[in-house]
Amino acid sequence: MAASASPDTAFSLWYCGQGKAEIRHEILTPPEGAEVRVKTVFSAISRGTESLVFAGRIPESEFKRMRAPFMAGDFPFPVKYGYAAVGRVQDGGGPLRGKNVFALHPHQTAFNIPAASVVVLPDQVPPHRAVLAANMETALNGVWDAAPGPADRIAVVGAGVVGSLVAYLCGRMAGAEVILVDINPARAELAAALGVDFAEPVRAMRDCDLVVHASGSPDGLGTALELAGDEATVLEMSWYGDRPVTALLGGPFHSRRLRLVSSQVGSIASSHRPRWSHSRRLSAAMRLLADPRLDALLAPAIAFSDLPKLLPEILAAGSTTLCQPIAYS
Repeated sequence: MAASASPDTAFSLWYCGQGKAEIRHEILTPPEGAEVRVKTVFSAISRGTESLVFAGRIPESEFKRMRAPFMAGDFPFPVKYGYAAVGRVQDGGGPLRGKNVFALHPHQTAFNIPAASVVVLPDQVPPHRAVLAANMETALNGVWDAAPGPADRIAVVGAGVVGSLVAYLCGRMAGAEVILVDINPARAELAAALGVDFAEPVRAMRDCDLVVHASGSPDGLGTALELAGDEATVLEMSWYGDRPVTALLGGPFHSRRLRLVSSQVGSIASSHRPRWSHSRRLSAAMRLLADPRLDALLAPAIAFSDLPKLLPEILAAGSTTLCQPIAYS
């Protein structure tokens, strides 16, 4: 199926069953009122969340909270899901027409969306990199929750996209010692590109002032607890869906007075909630992408029409893909 579409027809990706996806078509009415029509240029797979959606592992208790802003359908299946779309405004929106924008929209060749729900890309952020905006927003919120300080010793366990972005943000703090920890030694090259240190778990520095866990693995959480110094905070950014997780909270956990704190992007961190809106936070995340070093997180783009056949490989547990961009033509 071609990825291009007529002005009134769009093609979208639907997760239609456990491990199954398909491209469907839909008719777009002309944008009305405060809506704009966006023709998609790139979108990106959010591997952590979308792998759980693809596998049907969203717990029933989270069906409502896990709805993406413009998804269609209902969990578990079928659902049109995704939240990292970049495109150009074709119609509506007055001064927005012709602008490159980001939207929290599923994978779709074109779509109508309220003008207030798009973020205009800064000149310094190219469309291919702007697909990282939702991940950067999650990382920014996590850093707010973690509250690192200058000269802190900080370990980030899990060199996926979110963990790497957290390490990147912390690494920009004056005097901070930041180490990205992962079981894959090939991630050392990524850490170097982002300007932080790297270690496999057995070689990672201990006695950290702050540890952020973003590996999505219970073993990674165990590593995070081991790396924390006395009375330090361990920030848990992984979400496990319906999978039970065992954490070693015996041993020295209590005597060392460790703090295990959760972070989730659905709510703005309490430290910023009185002053920040979701739109302000997303705009800030977009501006933070004005650094070519962040291209190291992007895999080569694949065609939208190839998504159904490539998704099992992209979302497989052993995949080494970080952010998978999708190109539309």
